Order: sequence, then structure tokens, then C-alpha cells
Amino acid sequence: MTVENLVDEVLQSPKYRTICPAFVRRVVEQEFPRHPNPKAAEKAVKNKLHQVGGAYLGGSMPYTKWLKALIEVENDDGRRHICQKIMQNHTSTKERLPILETFYQGVLADIAPITSMIDMACGLNPLAIPWMPLTPDAEYYAYDIYRDMADFLHACLPVFGMQGHVQAQDIGQFRPPEKVQLALVLKTLPCLEQVDKTVSFNLLNALQANYLLVSFPVRSLGGKNKGMVANYESRFMELISETDWQVQRFEFATELVFRVKKC
Repeated sequence: MTVENLVDEVLQSPKYRTICPAFVRRVVEQEFPRHPNPKAAEKAVKNKLHQVGGAYLGGSMPYTKWLKALIEVENDDGRRHICQKIMQNHTSTKERLPILETFYQGVLADIAPITSMIDMACGLNPLAIPWMPLTPDAEYYAYDIYRDMADFLHACLPVFGMQGHVQAQDIGQFRPPEKVQLALVLKTLPCLEQVDKTVSFNLLNALQANYLLVSFPVRSLGGKNKGMVANYESRFMELISETDWQVQRFEFATELVFRVKKC
């Protein structure tokens, strides 16, 4: 079996077929030489893809049904309710639901309104647009590794009156060309480091944004608090220690947040 064969094999699996092929290829190229036979390599690749993305998904994702509901709902309160229900299907956005009413308003109040935004490894977070202090004509550019999720969210942007796009990309390698006021990197860096330990600073440095909103989970997916706040805070401050970036810290019940002013 070759690298090409293994990429094709993984992309034929129902669980991984909608992942951006470039990302699958990068994981395959990394794992293939590390294992004595193709079966072991395939298992390692799928384990890695699960750690980075699959572990956060809630099973069936009826995107067509969800989009129809969002388009047909007649008022903003109803649309918010539907968004909240959909966001329960991704662990990252589900964890943020209890603090959603205060999260964006709290950390962005003094730099609002936001006119342009990048959302890296977005998951279902674009469905939180109704809670964000965005201008009516704001530009929103979001990226994730799942092609079907990106297509769904891209179709949702007009529902929220947003300009921009949602695309599937290899988040660890892709660098957005957009220049924006704010870039979201929410609970993303630990996942990306599963594949590339050097990715975090390179990504943050490359984002063409005046401000970054970088966050970390305060508990594991299993619900355990293993000193994660102190660990992530120490690692993040070390990561940016040689920059002149200005940092503000916010701590919520489910998330540790750093707002970074780059320029």
C-alpha cells in the first residue's frame, strides 16, 4: 500500500469521507512511515483524525434539515433557539452554550462593533453569530476540516445577513488571506498540536488580524479538571513571550480566554 492508497482508503470511510483531503493526506504522510504495516498506519491515521475532529461531533448531522429550519423560522428569537439546539451537536459549541449570552459581549465589549472576523477550526461556532457584536454588514470568514459542515455553514451566512464564506481547509497549514479586525482561535490549538507541535505560534503569527481571541478548555472531554487552566495559561504566555502583543485574560466556567492585541 502507498500513501495515495491509504489516503483513498481513509476518505472512503463513512466517518472520515467529508474531511478535507489535504488534511487527511498530511496525517497519512506523517503516520505512514512510523508503522510497520499498512493496517497499523491506517489505524493510527484514523485515531489521529478522531482526536482532532471526530471526538467532538455528536453523531448524525442532518444539515439539510437544519438549514431548512433556519431559513423558514419567522423571527430572531426562533432562529436563536434553533441555533442553540444545533450547537449541541458539537462538543466545543455545546460547552459554550451556558455562557453564550455573556461570552462575546463580555470579551469584545470595548472593541465592538466587529466589522470583520476570521473563525479558525470553527466547528458549529458560526451559528453563534446572533450573539456576536457584529456590524450589520460584517464580513465573516470561517474555516474547518469538514467539507459538509463548511457547506452548511456557508449557506447559513445569508440567513444571518453576513458577507464572507465558510470553507474546508487543512487548518494546520492554511493561512487565510483576509485582513480582519478579529480572529477567533477558540479551543483550537490543543487539537492542532495533536498533528504538529509547532503549529500554534506559526498560526497566530500569520493571522492578519488586529485582535486574536484565543481560548482553551478548562476540562477534558471526559469532564475532568486536571490543572488545565494553569497549564494552558503557562503554555500560552510562554508561546507569545517574545512578542510585543498585549494580552487580556478572561476566565469562564467552561473556557479560558485570552484577547490579544497584535497591532
